[in-house]
Amino acid sequence: MSRLFAILVTFTASLFALGSAQAEVSVLTSIKPLQLIAAAVQDGVAVPEVLLPPGASPHNFALRPSDVRRVQSADLLYWIGPDMEGFLPRVLKNRTLPAVAVQELPGLQLRHFGEDSHSHDEDSDEHDHDHRPGSLDAHLWLSSVNARVIAEKMAADLSAADPANSARYQSNLKAFEARLDALDGRLKARLAAVAGKPYFVFHEAFDYFEASYGLKHAGVFSVAAEVQPGAQHVAAMRKRLQEVGKTCVFSEPPLRPRLAETLVAGLPVKLAELDALGGYTPAAAQGYEQMLEKLGTDLAGCLESL
Repeated sequence: MSRLFAILVTFTASLFALGSAQAEVSVLTSIKPLQLIAAAVQDGVAVPEVLLPPGASPHNFALRPSDVRRVQSADLLYWIGPDMEGFLPRVLKNRTLPAVAVQELPGLQLRHFGEDSHSHDEDSDEHDHDHRPGSLDAHLWLSSVNARVIAEKMAADLSAADPANSARYQSNLKAFEARLDALDGRLKARLAAVAGKPYFVFHEAFDYFEASYGLKHAGVFSVAAEVQPGAQHVAAMRKRLQEVGKTCVFSEPPLRPRLAETLVAGLPVKLAELDALGGYTPAAAQGYEQMLEKLGTDLAGCLESL
């Protein structure tokens, strides 16, 4: 009987050790684009989670108690940094597990507002977050070069936390990089033909993408959701559009600024959308490279139709 008991104890201990060795490393990212990069690295091993639901702003998201628990319990957490998710630093003070602010990773190609001579058509105090000249442009995920740096960090972290799957993580990383190489070629070919056409945006979120593919917006109608500009200001913005002629004005889903239709009424201007967070189309949800390709397709499609 004692021998049988010893065998059972040994068998149970072996099962426990096996289960522990095979336990998935839980990854939580703040926003969808980081989740898409993590998913490429974890492909075939596990599925990363994302904190913000579609439609939520990373600048002023209100965490629920269940969200705080997720932040505290995930094995690995990735966020852009305090220049993007201003709601997270206070919560992360109590986190004991690794949390990576990717804006601090070495090797990133970072941009700052005011680097280029983009013209702005709204006072900075009406921005919905900090776009002051010289401040970091934290929309860094819209550069495939930066996506590679982030993916490399994730692959290294996952390999250290889960050595049994290290080869898979590294293989996934190489496959991801190869897909980005192919994507860059397609986007450069598609966007080269529209590089000289003027267009406007409602939110200065796309400079990384534009710099990668030789694009440059003609102006920014940066209007915070809670601010309704007066008739004089709307007239000034309409004058800018009249001067340019045929053009596109891009907003971001899910909400189009309230003044958009008034702004372009009677002008040869098309309203379209660019999804910087990749949360609103099935194609974007399939992967990071699909998100970037959708961005390029939507931008080029509008400009090609002028």
